[in-house]
Amino acid sequence: MPDVKVKFVAGFGPIVKDGASKALYGDALGIALEQQGDIEGYYHSEKLDGVRHFALWPLSQAAQSCFGADAWPSHTSAPNAWIEFDVDDVAEACAALKARGYTLLVDAREEPWGQTVGRLLSPEGLLVGVTFTPWMR
Repeated sequence: MPDVKVKFVAGFGPIVKDGASKALYGDALGIALEQQGDIEGYYHSEKLDGVRHFALWPLSQAAQSCFGADAWPSHTSAPNAWIEFDVDDVAEACAALKARGYTLLVDAREEPWGQTVGRLLSPEGLLVGVTFTPWMR
């Protein structure tokens, strides 16, 4: 059975439903968050030790990434956070996860921003990505 070879944690953060999270992480905890271009509600930092990309990811944007819809489907538990593990080969990692019985929400696809991803929900309810992020290499 193929193995998933994790290189590093590419990103982590909460999945948010409104602006209250920005007040906590940005204002109260003092994390220097920047809005990602014109993407409303997506705030991030690449200056936080311990993770290459920390971001507040709106649930509607996670739904768009996983399901191509603006709302998370009611038949699937909505995640509270996301984590991405960069791997050597996303297709191989996805195949290994499926071989172990995991159901993928996204199976080895390139996102518009150039990152290749596979996504699933963990038993704890995290949105887990196996990724290849070229600009982090």
